[in-house]
Formats: sequence, C-alpha cells, structure tokens
Amino acid sequence: MKTAFLLATLAAGASAFAPSSGSIMASSLAMSDGAVDAEIAEEPVKPAYPTINGWTADPEKFCAGLPGAVAPLGNFDPLGFTKGVPVTEIKRFRESEILHGRVGMLAVLGYLVGENFHPLFGGQVIGPANTHLAQVQIVAPFFFAWLVGSIATAELGRANIGWVEPIKAMQYNSENEIKGTFGAVLKSNYYPGDIGFDPLGLKPTDPAEFAEMQTKELNNGRLAMIAAIGMMVQEQVTHHALF
Repeated sequence: MKTAFLLATLAAGASAFAPSSGSIMASSLAMSDGAVDAEIAEEPVKPAYPTINGWTADPEKFCAGLPGAVAPLGNFDPLGFTKGVPVTEIKRFRESEILHGRVGMLAVLGYLVGENFHPLFGGQVIGPANTHLAQVQIVAPFFFAWLVGSIATAELGRANIGWVEPIKAMQYNSENEIKGTFGAVLKSNYYPGDIGFDPLGLKPTDPAEFAEMQTKELNNGRLAMIAAIGMMVQEQVTHHALF
C-alpha cells in the first residue's frame, strides 16, 4: 500500500513539471507564425510601374519589355547599354532613340526633296543639302531666327510633358545612386516618345496594335538615321548634291 501511494505521489509531481499538449501546440503555432512573418518581411518589395499604352515595365525583360526587338537581330544590344540599368534609364534611352529616329526621317526627306525642288526663298537656296541651313541664315535671317525659336519652343514643350523637373531629377538620381544622367529623368506615367501629338488620329487604342506601330516607327527611324549619316558624309566628302 505504501509502495502504491509513493508511486502515485511521484507520478503527480512529474506531471506538474511536464508541458501540456495545449501549451506545446500553442508554442508551435507561435513559432510557425513567426517564421511566416519573417518570410514576408524578408521578401523584397517590387516597385509598381504604371501601365501606359498597354506597356507595363518589367525589369526582368529585355529593354524592360518595350517593343522594338524584331528578327533577325532580336534583342540586339551588343554593347550592353540596357543591362543592369533601372527602368528610368531604359526609358531615357528609348526616348533618345525614337526622337533621333524621327529627326532622321525628316532629314532624309529634306535631303531628297530639298535638293530637287527649290520653291522657297526665290530659288536662292541650292546645291548640297549640307549647306542649305547656312544659306537660309544669309538669305532669310528672320526666318532662320523664327526656325530656331520654334525648335526651342518644341523642345521645351516636350521636356515639360515627359521630363521631371531638373532639381527633382537630380535629387532622385542622387538618392538612388544613378550616375551619368545629371538631371535627366522621365516621368513615371510618360511613355517614351508619346507627347500627345496625333493630328490625324493614327495612334491605335489596342495595346498590341500600338506595339506593332511603335516597332514600325522604330525600324524606319533606325534605317533613316543610318541613311542620313550616309548622305551627310557623302556630301561632306564630295561637296556635291546627292543626285
């Protein structure tokens, strides 16, 4: 009897020090909750990019997913200009490309038309197109001044539409350690090259059609830049008109 009583007493004492199943479950749940919270906290926050003309920037894709990569060259960037750079820089590169492409297309048209037809300024502006602007400055100085003023106004308007104010841009570049751009940052809701100028209403509303038209414009602009350089060099070397 004494032995049974002693064993019962020892068992009761041991149970007092043993953790209950409820406390073990609560502890395990608390630890699992803490692990989930830690995983959520450690997951990097991805920046949200607005969708513009059907395009949402994706830093993982070539050129942040912008259109313009076509066969046979595909993702053509042999010098790696777009590798490891933020989306703001890629947008700036595309803005420069499409702007120079448009200027190139106008330049090619000017070379082909300006050297064969001379309806302005009484036919006094003639010869190689490389010399036309200098001739206009002499023949019609007021028109030349108006032309320069118009170009400056257009550039200021474009900058006001798509670019962040220089002071804010420099502060943004400094805070994000972006070097080599000075105060050049495009607005987050601005699509490179889309300044809203569409008098004929040619801009598609469908994202796929817009991307296709954008690719065509880029390809024609790239070809025009190469053609314009060839025309300039040829006239600079020969000192004669193209045709």
